[in-house]
Amino acid sequence: MSEHYFTAQPSSEAREHEVRYRARGVDYAVSAPDGVFSAQQLDRGTAVLLDKAPRTALPELTGDASAQPLCVDVGCGWGPITFALAHEHPHATVLGVDVNERALEAAWHNTVRLGLTQHVVISNARTAVEQLRTDGKHADLIWSNPPIRIGKTSLHKLLTTWLELLRPGTGEAYWVVQKNLGADSLVDWLNTQGFPSEKLGSSKGFRIIKSTR
Repeated sequence: MSEHYFTAQPSSEAREHEVRYRARGVDYAVSAPDGVFSAQQLDRGTAVLLDKAPRTALPELTGDASAQPLCVDVGCGWGPITFALAHEHPHATVLGVDVNERALEAAWHNTVRLGLTQHVVISNARTAVEQLRTDGKHADLIWSNPPIRIGKTSLHKLLTTWLELLRPGTGEAYWVVQKNLGADSLVDWLNTQGFPSEKLGSSKGFRIIKSTR
C-alpha cells in the first residue's frame, strides 16, 4: 500500500460506502469513503470494544459549561466509537480526533446525519491535544481502537499523550488491541510508564485494556 488509513491526506479515490450496523442497542446508518479505516463495515476490533467496554459513570454536571464531562475517541475514523459515546453520555462533550482529513470530514458528515452536533466535536488530533493543554482540560473517558500499525514508538507516544490528558484519579481509558499484535506486552509497558493498566477480557482475538492515571 502506498498510503494507510493514518495518512493525513489520502490520495485514493473517495468512493462512498453506506455502512449499517448496531452497537450498544442503537442502529446506525452512516457513510464512509475509501481511504479511511474499515470504510465498508464496522471492523471487528471496534465491534469488540463497543460490545465489551463497561458503562462508565461520569462526573456530575455543575452548571459550569467549562466543567462539562469530556469523552474522547482517539482515532475516530468515520465515527463509530464517537457516536456510541455520544448516545451513552448525552450530557458530555464527545471529542472525536484523527489525523486523516478524509476521516474527519466523514465523521463530521455522519455526526450531522445522526443529529449529534450539539455535543460532538470532530477535530484534528494534534490541534485537539494543543487546545486541551492550553485550556487545562482533562478527559474523563477515552475509548479507542488505536492504530497499532503506526509502529511501536509512534503508538507509545500516542497513548501516553492522551493518557497524560486523562483526569487524574477518576478518568478511565479503554483500548482494544489484537492479542497477536502485542496486547499483553502493551499492558506491561503502560504499567511501567505509571499508567495502571489491566486486561478486562478477550473476544475474537482482541483484548480490552483499561488504563487510569
